Amino acid sequence: MSQFQPVVTPKERCDECGYVYAEVSVDDAIEKLRSFGRRYKAPLTRFLAGEDGDSLLRTRPSPDVWSPLEYAAHVRDAVRFNGYLARRVLTEDSPTLPAPNPDQAAVDNDYNSSDPAEVADGIEERAAKLADMAAGVEDPSSWERATVWEGRDGEFTALYFLRNAVHEGHHHLLDIGRVLRHVREAANGS
Repeated sequence: MSQFQPVVTPKERCDECGYVYAEVSVDDAIEKLRSFGRRYKAPLTRFLAGEDGDSLLRTRPSPDVWSPLEYAAHVRDAVRFNGYLARRVLTEDSPTLPAPNPDQAAVDNDYNSSDPAEVADGIEERAAKLADMAAGVEDPSSWERATVWEGRDGEFTALYFLRNAVHEGHHHLLDIGRVLRHVREAANGS
């Protein structure tokens, strides 16, 4: 499931997925965000002949690990939330940013009851909206504007939130693949 603290700070590497924040430029982030729609549609909408795709997407491999659909719905909302935070840092002077609670959001929004195609479309739409916003930032130095984030140590830049949206999408696509493999193996008795 998710963590309440960022997995990494802006200049570090996520040990689980290999994502390195500092290696992702604004242009890289825009390109990666624009790829999310295509990259998420396949695992959420295409299945092997004879598979019960709906069941595969909604099955948790264990009570404390999200289902593929819950991970995808989290990505949809995390991209939107990180976009919201980036916009606030870009347009306001020293805003105090709210802390997320992804696990509570999954329960409150009943992620596992979502329509998979709508979740895939939502990821595509929200990622494209964030990419468009990022492409419209005229002054590159604006990305270094920083503020505090409730419950977190240090300052976070607008660029951090753009990169974090990309990290969420990259990281959880790997989670979805891993969970789908596990659920398929369990269904086949492997």
